[in-house]
Amino acid sequence: MPELNWQKSSFSGGPEGNCLFIATTPDGTIRLRESDEPHTVITTAPQGLTALLRHIKSRHINSSPSS
Repeated sequence: MPELNWQKSSFSGGPEGNCLFIATTPDGTIRLRESDEPHTVITTAPQGLTALLRHIKSRHINSSPSS
């Protein structure tokens, strides 16, 4: 397998130094890993990641206090 080009999330790098990295394989599969566990990699299809992010965003919006 070719070397993956890992990119750090723009939301990473807080005071704790924990970072989320993402890479795409030649077949389009997405890989995710954290800086504190670089050997643990989660693999998903783009549709799976999209569904997860939409779910997280919708829960965040629905749990926000009303103005």
